[in-house]
Amino acid sequence: MTDNKLVAVVGMCGSGKSVLSDALVAENFGYLRFGQIVMDEIKKKNLEVSESNERIIREGFRKEYGMGAFAVLNIPKFDELLQQSHVVGDGLYSWDEYKILKEKYGDNLIVVAVYAPPPMRYERLEKRFSDASDTALRNRGFSREAAAARDIAEIENIAKGGPIAMADYTILNIGTMEEYREQIKKFIDWLKKYGNN
Repeated sequence: MTDNKLVAVVGMCGSGKSVLSDALVAENFGYLRFGQIVMDEIKKKNLEVSESNERIIREGFRKEYGMGAFAVLNIPKFDELLQQSHVVGDGLYSWDEYKILKEKYGDNLIVVAVYAPPPMRYERLEKRFSDASDTALRNRGFSREAAAARDIAEIENIAKGGPIAMADYTILNIGTMEEYREQIKKFIDWLKKYGNN
């Protein structure tokens, strides 16, 4: 077992998870997006990319593998990446996933929550534009209604609040992008100190 850390990023849609993940990648962390397996499955089945199809796939994985599906399905990839470096896991979803990862990685799992209030997140999501170069669909826009529906589904169906409440570190993303990047820098400084303990 390596001493490299798995930094799992949790937050609601539009909170700023991808910006934080990109900052960690810039610090030479390996990268794996928890939800990429959903997009891969949608492409494999030639389905239209939509919130409803994504929900069907997510819930299908959970029906087959349990509520910890995204942890179970991604652990082999995390293990491989952790052999090389610290890793950022972008988009931890559920309480069960948190428990599975905590049992597997112990103190080498660091959970960071990114929080922004719903009205702010919904406004950000409405302003996002699809970018043809974003083939992984990490930064898609959502209507206010679709984002609110996703929030409710994630809170009620998968207990996303648990990992947010149990995070080792929380970043409040309620200001400008420059202010958020300052908060990220503080987290990275904290992480460097934490990683050396």
